[in-house]
Amino acid sequence: MIGYVLRRLLWALPTLVLVGVAVFVLVRLIPGDPVQVMLGDAASPEQVADMRAAYGLDRPIAVQFWLWAERIVDGDLGRALTNGQPVAALVWERFLTSAGIVLSAVALAVAIAVPAGTFAAWRQGSLADLAVVAGATLLLSIPSFWLGLMLLLVFGLQLAWLPVVGYVTLSEDLWAGLSFLVLPVITLTLTEAGVLTRMARSSAIEVMRLDYVTHARAKGLPEARVLARHVLPNAFGPTWTLVGLVLGNLLGGIAVLETVFTIPGLGRLLVDAIFNRDYPVIQGCLLLTAGIYVVVNLVVDLCYPLFDPRVSAQ
Repeated sequence: MIGYVLRRLLWALPTLVLVGVAVFVLVRLIPGDPVQVMLGDAASPEQVADMRAAYGLDRPIAVQFWLWAERIVDGDLGRALTNGQPVAALVWERFLTSAGIVLSAVALAVAIAVPAGTFAAWRQGSLADLAVVAGATLLLSIPSFWLGLMLLLVFGLQLAWLPVVGYVTLSEDLWAGLSFLVLPVITLTLTEAGVLTRMARSSAIEVMRLDYVTHARAKGLPEARVLARHVLPNAFGPTWTLVGLVLGNLLGGIAVLETVFTIPGLGRLLVDAIFNRDYPVIQGCLLLTAGIYVVVNLVVDLCYPLFDPRVSAQ
């Protein structure tokens, strides 16, 4: 197990290096000068030159990349061009906000989708199966931002049950913070439950056609035990893989939903940094997103033996 983990981590290093190079180069292809954006059109050429020199933007690209890579090794992602805050602390703070929403939503989506998909597979061809498939397809087809706006309209404006604008951290006020997280979590849960339900149903149907399931039923085992002991553990593997992909996608692409609900998360930070041409913040956000993909995929692979007895960590 330890050797497998070390090999996966070693394979992850070249991926992160290539991602770092790509991020550094692509960010500098964005049109516009970050110094000019910060100082405005009224700034003199001397002021622009001084600020570019202060941030090292007047040096050759290769030198900038080398200095940036050295700082990354030391755990320093630099300082934001717009407000001077340390990028590492800023990105990590915003990531924790996004991660809390995404992890809660994915956990709820799995808790809904796996039983629903397994039940639909067990009742394949029935009205119940048709209803589950239709509901999953509908959820899969609804854009998350539209669903979020509709929930805000109903529960925020018309019923006035939940806040519409603003954000309060859980450390400041637990109940107020939870009230701001309810609608984003529900939105992500519903949109992701659709794709997970379809995957769970498809995997369960394939497993139910195998000989050992037929043999378990022929021995007279109760149907609930057949589903729980023989179908679900072997059918959950593909769904678990999809859960890892969903986690990575949501953590990297939650910007639209955070904008709808005015949540100061990682995605919104990245969008604001792109508009402000804030190179260090953009690079920090993208590097963290790439690292999340690597870590999530590693965790998914390591957890496979827990859900699928046919897979060995060796």
